[in-house]
Amino acid sequence: MLVNGKPADTISVADRGLSYGDGVFRTLRIQQGSPFCWHRQYDKLRHDCNVLQIPCPDEVLLLKELRRLCGTESGIAKIIVTRGIGERGYAPSLQPNPTRVVSIHPAPEYDATCYTDGITPHLCNLKLSRQPRLAGIKHLNRLENVLAAGECQAAGAVEGLLQDEEGFVISGTRSNLFAVIGGKLMTPDLSASGVAGVQRDRVFTWTEQNDVQCTVTRLKMSELLDADEIFLVNSVFGLWPVSRLLDKEYSQRQTALAIQSWLNDEKY
Repeated sequence: MLVNGKPADTISVADRGLSYGDGVFRTLRIQQGSPFCWHRQYDKLRHDCNVLQIPCPDEVLLLKELRRLCGTESGIAKIIVTRGIGERGYAPSLQPNPTRVVSIHPAPEYDATCYTDGITPHLCNLKLSRQPRLAGIKHLNRLENVLAAGECQAAGAVEGLLQDEEGFVISGTRSNLFAVIGGKLMTPDLSASGVAGVQRDRVFTWTEQNDVQCTVTRLKMSELLDADEIFLVNSVFGLWPVSRLLDKEYSQRQTALAIQSWLNDEKY
């Protein structure tokens, strides 16, 4: 692990990332020393830093640090950027000195049936709050996801679905959701809640290349239960079809499996 470019496994207790979750992060795959879809990941990091008005680390510097840590190995990288050490109180410094943390971890192993047979996500009781100013970005305030993931763990589910306070489906606990409803591909509107992940953007690219329309809309649970297909995507596990949700079984996976194989191509 590197903290501001130096080997370390601690940060200051005065760091605003620790005190207030004042920062952003990215999680991405490393394949034989190469960050997968790096330009998309860095663009997201820079965008999210800009939203919080935190200076984003230089791209070349981050790449150098990633390669220093992983060499030619494969695994999972995590990049954290906080506003840095600050004075006591919520008000941010007008001249922040960001903290950057780069770490490499072993890739998790998932059951192969998650990709072929699909998963049964847990419908979480926790409801996501609505905050348009923070919606879409991967900020460090992820306590809602922590509690929702705890629900999944207790239920023995590998993933869960989250709704907002109005009952609209937003995402998985760590993934973005797509559904084929009436032959049309749809995905939840993330303008007030949720994280707009890199894999979500890549699915949009697939739809453009294959002349498939994808509608961003507010989805009710009742609509998901009428869907032909549901699948979840994120940058670590790729794509998992949903085989069952509550009492509904989903046998169709044509769209999911077509996109699943395409996502393994880093060119896009």
